[in-house]
Amino acid sequence: MRRNSVTVLLAFFLVARPWLAAAELPFAPTAANTFPPPGATSVCPDTPLRLTLSAPAKAGAAGKLVVHDAANGTAVATIDLAQPVATQSIGGLANYNYYTAIFADRQVSLHLPHGALAYGKTYYVTLDAGAITVGDDTIAALRAPTAWRFTTKSAPPARGTTRVTIAADGTGDFCTVQGAIDFVPDGNATPTTLFVRRGTYTEIVFVTNKHALTLLGEDRKSTVIAYPNNDKFNNNSAGNPFGGPSPDPAAATLAAGPIYRRGMFTAHRCTDLTIANLTLRNTTPHGGSQAEAIILNGTTTARAILKEVDLYSFQDTLQINGQAYLAHCYLEGDVDFMWGTGPCFWEDCHARSLRTGAYYTQIRNPPTNHGYVYLRCTFDGAPGVTGNFLTRVEPSRFPASEVVLLDCTLTDAVSPIGWQLQAARGGAMGDTTRLHFWEANSRNAAARPIDASQRLAVSRQLSPATGDTKLIADYRDPTFVLGGNWNPRAAPIFTRP
Repeated sequence: MRRNSVTVLLAFFLVARPWLAAAELPFAPTAANTFPPPGATSVCPDTPLRLTLSAPAKAGAAGKLVVHDAANGTAVATIDLAQPVATQSIGGLANYNYYTAIFADRQVSLHLPHGALAYGKTYYVTLDAGAITVGDDTIAALRAPTAWRFTTKSAPPARGTTRVTIAADGTGDFCTVQGAIDFVPDGNATPTTLFVRRGTYTEIVFVTNKHALTLLGEDRKSTVIAYPNNDKFNNNSAGNPFGGPSPDPAAATLAAGPIYRRGMFTAHRCTDLTIANLTLRNTTPHGGSQAEAIILNGTTTARAILKEVDLYSFQDTLQINGQAYLAHCYLEGDVDFMWGTGPCFWEDCHARSLRTGAYYTQIRNPPTNHGYVYLRCTFDGAPGVTGNFLTRVEPSRFPASEVVLLDCTLTDAVSPIGWQLQAARGGAMGDTTRLHFWEANSRNAAARPIDASQRLAVSRQLSPATGDTKLIADYRDPTFVLGGNWNPRAAPIFTRP
């Protein structure tokens, strides 16, 4: 009899355990577990909402978070936790997919549509029961209009403000980079600095037709803009801004030419854009499709500057179509992770390949402008990486492709052949006589001249001994490479914070 009683009791707990495991946890918003904290005032209208929970969290099977206008209870934004991907316009470009809810261990970041909140308003937040799970339990419903309530800033910065501060903790003028960019008037030509304090800004950024902007980080390593955007998440097969009429219906309202949406940070037709002293990271996992950390779709007179910027991704880390100068930058990737039409001049930069037998660049410049020129740059690889090509190209498609290395350091990550030609579909190689695959004074990691005896036949070693003194001097001059009588070395890059 006793054994039967124990068996029955054990069976009861085994059957009942799923209901016990799915118990509701009461949730009381406090300054420690919610952002903005309850009762907060002067909140930036572009703020994400954040929850910090007691254990790793994930989305529940169903349930919504709703932000209400406290004046009348009207819902102004709704996030369906069970459907975390939504679509919105970013920076004026329509049809961007984005994640409304991002779970990272115990923290949940909730991203409202741009423009959902207004200045000078009070809001409260409600949450359905079961919308979020913590461990084996679910968060109970949050219904009281007084529980999680906050008030936004009374007004944006004054019209004509030329320096604004972005701070993820809410202590600046804006909480997001996109929020600050959206504040800048369309067509702006007044020098304006967007100062980004330390923190991680999880967002896709798009800017167009806003000029003379400087995006300045407080700290190169700890001011980070990051997002897992890629060609699978935001697919758009068009993208080359010099590719002719656009099949992109949104592009007509922005500028001629198609526009990729897969970049983490994209600037389209912006002049005098400077990005300095921060990190741009596309967090798409390895093998997750093309995923640039930055795309600059400028013009041949864009005068873009990247200085002291770290860029991380895998395939296609950086794409620059138009005039740009890069100095003291670090970037890494695995396949063609520097590409575009240029012209680009790189000075004292460091490119690291993460994959054996891959490619640093694929440069597609037309014959009307220079391609990518590297001065005193380092090309190396992650531990164990070997056999990389400095560039690859299909001459039949891009017969004027130009990649020039001057006084650069090349480690064993670079293949002895150095360069690669690829036939187009059908096997045609095309004309190779206009290619510029050139090097001058390339050195190995021990600062000794490299052995160039195995270099691809169409490449060329430049040397004063072979009459190339003036050619080398010209290519060491960014004004010669970039054109437009622009000397970026004379430009006021940025003032350290």
